[in-house]
Amino acid sequence: MHSKTPIPANEVERLAALQRYNILDTLPEETYDELTSLAAYICGTPIALISLVDANRQWFKSKIGIETSETSRDLAFCAHAILQSTPLVVPNTHEDERFANNPLVVDEPNIQFYAGTPLVTPDGFALGTLCVIDRTPKNLSTEQLKALQTLGREVITQLELRKHVSTLSENIIERQKVEESLRESNQQLQQTVAELKNTQAQLIHSEKMSSLGQLVAGIAHEMNNPINFICGNIGYIHAQLLEILELLKLYQDESDPSDKIKTKVKEIDLEFLVGDLPNTLSSVKKGAERINQIVLSLRNFSRLDEAKKKESDLHEGLDNTLLLLQHRLKHIHIKREYDDLPMLDCNASQLNQVFMSIITNAIDAVEGVMQERSPEITIRTELSDRAIAVKVIDNGVGINQEVQNSIFDPFFTTKPVGKGVGLGLSVSYNIVREHGGELQVVPREVGTECIIKLPISPISHD
Repeated sequence: MHSKTPIPANEVERLAALQRYNILDTLPEETYDELTSLAAYICGTPIALISLVDANRQWFKSKIGIETSETSRDLAFCAHAILQSTPLVVPNTHEDERFANNPLVVDEPNIQFYAGTPLVTPDGFALGTLCVIDRTPKNLSTEQLKALQTLGREVITQLELRKHVSTLSENIIERQKVEESLRESNQQLQQTVAELKNTQAQLIHSEKMSSLGQLVAGIAHEMNNPINFICGNIGYIHAQLLEILELLKLYQDESDPSDKIKTKVKEIDLEFLVGDLPNTLSSVKKGAERINQIVLSLRNFSRLDEAKKKESDLHEGLDNTLLLLQHRLKHIHIKREYDDLPMLDCNASQLNQVFMSIITNAIDAVEGVMQERSPEITIRTELSDRAIAVKVIDNGVGINQEVQNSIFDPFFTTKPVGKGVGLGLSVSYNIVREHGGELQVVPREVGTECIIKLPISPISHD
């Protein structure tokens, strides 16, 4: 019977050391095959192996002269070799009771000679052997044995080198993963910073619009009282003046007015005053009414008292916006094509801000073509499918595909420096979206069409 192979005292630690090299069951490598070939050549044997002793087997990292890749540890000569620090040499296996009945001796590969030098790691663990085998008994010379030991140390050197390269590769891979993770984090951070900048800019823009609304409301309030006073008293002054003029007429028609009256009538050109003064008062009245209309439009446009949604008239908001922009519309033909619209539950001041931005853009567009054609802006409202559409159509310079793709991006603008920061349409887009609607800018054959679609029962987009 074949005797069972003894186990080293440090077997647990030895197996752990073997695993650290990550060498078991790897593919053949030229470096190790060269060492086994050299060992076979120096020792004059047909078989040479780099054998690593695992828990239940010996596995061959390199092999010369045999086909099998592993054998049971119980049959392994190398399992005996790792028990000592010096080479194990068996000149004739038939004469050694440890191996005489070993199946590897009795049958193929008919081992009759074995010499193996332990592969000892720098921390003192024997992983296996570099061994040479023959099918006939023999002995090695001192020089051959020393050469075998030298080659065994070279095997350990290569194993150490391989482990360090593997560790370095793992470190490089881990570093690449960290770098990729940092790159992704940096991209996310840049995106977050950009979004924060956009948000900040829009908040600033919204704050400016809010401040402007407060300023407009304040101005309208301050102007309202004196304008009411003027409008209320113009009628009274006009009536009183007519009575005075009538009295003067009576004096003038007297058959014998005094010389003083005649002289005064000539000095003041009474006939001219009688005809001109009512016209002047009428002009003052019209101017005051115009100012009153503007103040009312300013108050309606700002609508600070309507921060929450309430039913509002979109046509009123459009007309107020046009009134406030009238100073820029003197040479532009405005066409109003209003459908019969219901009241809309909305934030009127926000939608007025959208109207102001879009109509201002249309004015800018048509101002660029005044030398080529008569500028025209059509404002059309339509009711269909429980939705309201507000369309602002101009015959201005138009937009190309590139501009259309970027038109709602924050800070995108085609205007010269100082003519806007490119937030108007971006803010307008968000306002319309918050009302559950859509904002589209569509190029036309001549000019551009901007379409605001608002559901009659808007869906909130928080």
